[in-house]
Amino acid sequence: MSQIAVSDSLVLGRLLSRLVWQRLVSLLQENGRFAFKPMSVSPSRLLIAPQDIRTADPTIAEDIYAGRFTFAGHAIDAAEQSPFDVRPVAYEWAVELHGFGWLRHLRAANTVVNQSNARALVQDWVRSSGKRRKSVAWQTDVVARRLLSWLSQTPLLLEDCDPAFYKLFLRSLGRQVRFLRNAINSLPEGVQRMTVYIALVAASVAIDGYRRYLKQSLRRLDHELELQILPDGGHVSRNPMALISILADLLPVRQAILSRGESPTQTMMTAVDRMMPMVRFFRHMDGTFSHFNGMGATPSDLVATILAYDDARGQPPGNAKHSGYQRIACGDTLVIMDTGAPPPPALSETAHAGCLSFELSSGLNKIIVNCGVSTAGRETWRQVARSTAAHSTLTLEDTSSCRFLPTGYLSRILGQPIISGPGHVLINREETDESVSLATSHDGYAAPYSLIHERSLTVSRYGDTIDGADRLTWSSSTGKTALQDKYAVRFHLHPRIKAVMAGNGRDVLLTCANGEEWVFQSKDAIVSVEESIYLSDVFGHRKSAQIVIYGRVAKLSEVHWSFSRRMEPAAEIDAET
Repeated sequence: MSQIAVSDSLVLGRLLSRLVWQRLVSLLQENGRFAFKPMSVSPSRLLIAPQDIRTADPTIAEDIYAGRFTFAGHAIDAAEQSPFDVRPVAYEWAVELHGFGWLRHLRAANTVVNQSNARALVQDWVRSSGKRRKSVAWQTDVVARRLLSWLSQTPLLLEDCDPAFYKLFLRSLGRQVRFLRNAINSLPEGVQRMTVYIALVAASVAIDGYRRYLKQSLRRLDHELELQILPDGGHVSRNPMALISILADLLPVRQAILSRGESPTQTMMTAVDRMMPMVRFFRHMDGTFSHFNGMGATPSDLVATILAYDDARGQPPGNAKHSGYQRIACGDTLVIMDTGAPPPPALSETAHAGCLSFELSSGLNKIIVNCGVSTAGRETWRQVARSTAAHSTLTLEDTSSCRFLPTGYLSRILGQPIISGPGHVLINREETDESVSLATSHDGYAAPYSLIHERSLTVSRYGDTIDGADRLTWSSSTGKTALQDKYAVRFHLHPRIKAVMAGNGRDVLLTCANGEEWVFQSKDAIVSVEESIYLSDVFGHRKSAQIVIYGRVAKLSEVHWSFSRRMEPAAEIDAET
């Protein structure tokens, strides 16, 4: 255990050093150094509005007009008050309120009343929050989101407006652009920094007089794309949602650049071309994404819109080795597996301990899933969702294969990144005319237990059978004190799958919503069906079930299991009620 403490201390030291450096850069910027060149031009007019490709719902405009603001699963009735003067019910609620993404719903309603309401709410924000730099409204990611929202909704806000509002709006835009340019070097790594760069490029394209800053902003964005987008098109955080978020902002800005008679950079074009196949990589046939490393409910309409921009229609790779995922598509059967180590600690705030977990779907039926992440009661469920037990893989002694920074003083500063986990994840993929096979392993349990988790998985060419095995092997000759340790192999089921124990307690009949049937079998151990929870449903949390195989290392260190699609009638199975 002392090795873990030393390793964790080294990681924490690096994180603290990074934090101190970012604070130092921030102080230098406040003194006018180490920043973008100062802006000498105040905005005078807007030339173009980048498109907002996120889905809008005009019925939400009615609630906003009535003073009901529902964001991130929380609702506040502002009544006669400005929503910006109301005490936020949750941090996520405040982020969405001050981000102004909800303006798209008012624009979709396409009425004079909603146009007037939108202007009034912008004026309220400028009055109450426009200069309060210590509020949620002035976090860099929130400012970037608001800047993109305001720019894209200028037809709603500025059409036939009075000169006083036009002047107020432009003055606030300029203040926010300057804020982002001054904060640029102290931003944390990841999607937040990317969003800020995209917002600055959008401002340089859309605001008259800011074109002189375009090349500089594009160079910054190109550098960030090179850092964050991996060679196979995945994101360095390993969170599939990052791809959706980045493309939803980047694609309209790319189009706006073309509309102004400029050419997008080669780096931008190449990054988009690499990301598009990876969007398809994580997508099941029902349109939803696999739940890995922070991916929650899929914004299906937005994904469909993003894919409509894909002129190349590139096929998803099978082996996304840089991102740490494998995809096997045989017939109507799809298996997607997490075969990667955790991202760097600074990028692991949303990463999960789900190494070697997989999801399985057959046509439109999702069968095996991970629990996903919650939007309601997010903090309560966050650590549960990140644990190994919330994934369809093996857990040892009810512990996770990764260690997270515990809740406490440091977590209030650094969040809860992964501070240790699998360092070596091995993958061997073989494809023949009959099947596709994966042989994988990770050492996430090596330090505390001296055990290596190995998982093999073979999918038949037509997708009718999936044969798998989980085994625990010794990482060193000194670790055999773990003989009595307990393990559990979990397979979380989608809520629409009905599971019934069958036969001699080693089989489970799985019935899909459309009547398709699969049988899970284990020849080595007794299986059980237990309660689980699906966190990423668009309607909130849903009860589900999980298949679990329990064992001890000393008695059975290798478990074989299989899924097979049933062709004969279900009545032939001796089901246990």
